[in-house]
Amino acid sequence: MIHVRRAGPLDTGAMAELLNEIIAKGGTTALTRPVSRAMLAEWMTGSDRAAWHLAEDDAGELLGFQWIDPLPETPDVAHIATFARVGRTGLGIGSALFEATRRAAKDLAYHAIDAEIRADNAGGLAYYQSRGFEDHHRIRDRLLDDGTRIDKIVKRYEV
Repeated sequence: MIHVRRAGPLDTGAMAELLNEIIAKGGTTALTRPVSRAMLAEWMTGSDRAAWHLAEDDAGELLGFQWIDPLPETPDVAHIATFARVGRTGLGIGSALFEATRRAAKDLAYHAIDAEIRADNAGGLAYYQSRGFEDHHRIRDRLLDDGTRIDKIVKRYEV
C-alpha cells in the first residue's frame, strides 16, 4: 500500500538518495549533478507557498516525492517536480502524490501548476498528461548543467 504524507527536513537524506539515483541513471530529469540533503532542505524552506509530499510503502521505504513552489515570474502558478524510485514507476506512486499536491495547490491559492518536462522523457510526458496537464508551450534548446541541449515541454494543470 502507498502512504502519502508531508515531507520534512528529516526526510531529505532519503529523498536526496532517491533523486541521485535518478540523476545517475539520466534521461528523465534536467538535473545532471548530485544533490545533497542540505540542498533539498534549502529548497524545501525556500518559499512559504511550497508543498512537499512523499510516498512510502507499509515498511516506510521511500517510493517517491513531489513538490510545488511558486514560479518567480508568475507567483499564482506553481512549478511541480515529481520523482519515483527507479524501477518503481507505474505503480500508482505519482497518482497518490498528485492527489495530495493538487489539494495543497488549491489550499495555497495557486491558479495553475506548470510541469517542465524533457521532450525526450516519454514517461514524464505521459504521467503529467494522465493527470490532466495540457500542453502549454515548448522551450527549445535548453542548456543543462552538463552541456547537454534539450527541448522541454511545459504542460499546465488548471487548479
